[in-house]
Amino acid sequence: MDPQTLRERITLIESKRESLLRLLEQPNLGTLRIDVNQALEEMDDLIDEFKRTFPAQETN
Repeated sequence: MDPQTLRERITLIESKRESLLRLLEQPNLGTLRIDVNQALEEMDDLIDEFKRTFPAQETN
């Protein structure tokens, strides 16, 4: 897979992150809150790792 395709997929993942943040704001989330928090942490780790592996200047 080429870096541009990876960048497009990471951009899609970043857009989905906002949905999880909105879900986290729901007061009736209960124990699902733990799973949503973990998903956000894993997304953040994935995005950070991608940015370290493919710095912006290499993918433009």
